[in-house]
Amino acid sequence: MNILVTGASKGIGRAIAESLQICHSEQSEKSHNIYITARNEQILKQMNCADYFVCDLADENELVKLGDFIEEKEIDILINNAGEYIYSGIDATELDKLNHIIAVNLKAPIYLMSRAVPHMKTAKFGRIINIGSISGVMGEAHASLYSSTKAGLIGLSKATGLELAEYGITVNTINPGWVDTELGKCSIEDSEFSQDEIISCIPQRRFVKPEEVAGLVKYLISKDAKGITGQSINLCAGLSVGI
Repeated sequence: MNILVTGASKGIGRAIAESLQICHSEQSEKSHNIYITARNEQILKQMNCADYFVCDLADENELVKLGDFIEEKEIDILINNAGEYIYSGIDATELDKLNHIIAVNLKAPIYLMSRAVPHMKTAKFGRIINIGSISGVMGEAHASLYSSTKAGLIGLSKATGLELAEYGITVNTINPGWVDTELGKCSIEDSEFSQDEIISCIPQRRFVKPEEVAGLVKYLISKDAKGITGQSINLCAGLSVGI
């Protein structure tokens, strides 16, 4: 199997790529190749994967080339992890920032899926995981651009889960809550709340670890999860349940 992880240079994406690589190395026979993409070539070079592709998903020309890469490598499992976060009131929306976050968080996953699906249909097998956010489920004040793009991934997974089910292709969204990553820490700095105040609102009183998301990804791409498609799965330490 050939796997592509976007946004693989740090945070959740890196945890997913490294987890899949460990799983691969523990197997006696070669069963899958892991391909990664991100903007930072220096970090990608250091990661032990089959190959990498440097790409800024907001750049349409580079996005098309990544689509070519997907077709060339015959990607069977696509993990759309890359994402951007903007903390800003709706009345302060700037058109360039709006275009950028839509391009990275929603347009790119849709396009990459369109390039990966033809091979998956031919193979009668495919796994697509979209990394959303609990903010796309519940909404987040002053992060409407982020919330709306992540909510879009949920709708995308539902629609394509239906569309592709007969071909043995599953499509699901994982919605992490507050995650212990660089992006998570930056989100706290941009917000009006301290880390302690945020943790006090999380039922388990902790941030989710990137490795927890990676573990769920491993399950969803496995044969055991073939009956799960079109789903929106919250991995948020209870945040979506209530306080």
